[in-house]
Amino acid sequence: MNSLKQYREELLLSKAELARKAGISTLTLDRVEKGKNCRLETKRKIIFALGLKLSEREKIFWDEK
Repeated sequence: MNSLKQYREELLLSKAELARKAGISTLTLDRVEKGKNCRLETKRKIIFALGLKLSEREKIFWDEK
């Protein structure tokens, strides 16, 4: 599970904007927002595109251990 969609909307970013900043497709971003599995590299790209540090990943991907 994750709170990516909520966090993205709080920043007033569209899916297309965040996907472009992260260097991923909007389809991939949509899948991640729906809680589908993705590569760690994809998560890292999203975290950085949101202006967060890796140590703040729990704000988005809170099911991670």
